[in-house]
Amino acid sequence: MIQVAPSLLAADFSRLAEEIQRVQAVADLLHVDVMDGHFVPNITMGPMVLEAIRKTTDLPLDVHMMIAEPDRYLSDFRQAGADMISVHVETCPHLERTIDQIHRLGALAGVAVNPATPVELLVDIFDEVDYVLVMSVNPGFGGQTFWPRAAEKIRRVKAMRADRDRPLIEVDGGINDATVAWVRDAGVDIVVAGSYVFQSNHPEERVKILRGG
Repeated sequence: MIQVAPSLLAADFSRLAEEIQRVQAVADLLHVDVMDGHFVPNITMGPMVLEAIRKTTDLPLDVHMMIAEPDRYLSDFRQAGADMISVHVETCPHLERTIDQIHRLGALAGVAVNPATPVELLVDIFDEVDYVLVMSVNPGFGGQTFWPRAAEKIRRVKAMRADRDRPLIEVDGGINDATVAWVRDAGVDIVVAGSYVFQSNHPEERVKILRGG
């Protein structure tokens, strides 16, 4: 059964603690999008907001760093409560060093790849990462339409993994009750969903649907 990570990017920030409580009992982890207005055309939350989120939940916090210089802030986000930290291969000229730093901080390390980035770029770092985040939209905004070729990328990551169970495969972007079937069939382990979950009056039911239960 796949894990579901509701994306707080789509939550109502004016009552964030209440939004988290709406999914607390059914979610496997919470996805936190960090954007800097440079790597992606949007700005979201920093370590202070993450620290506040950490105080409201015991769920693992999956921090997706869509920022130009992630190495500068890894320690800050880990100290604020991040359990998982993913960085973009497009922003890390010394990716192995970045992954090692995340591990030294005590967090799980992930690598995200944009739609136009081939997953094969990860072949030399593949055994060092805990999860691969396949973007099924171009990062920067919530509510975008799922990119169908992401399912094929998930299959390619699964083939690279062969018969092992690591790294986990995560997908983010345009996930709903229809598109989740495509990524589930492709072999995904974790699905991130924002608008589909938080824009519902019954987000807990949406999480169950995504999980396949």
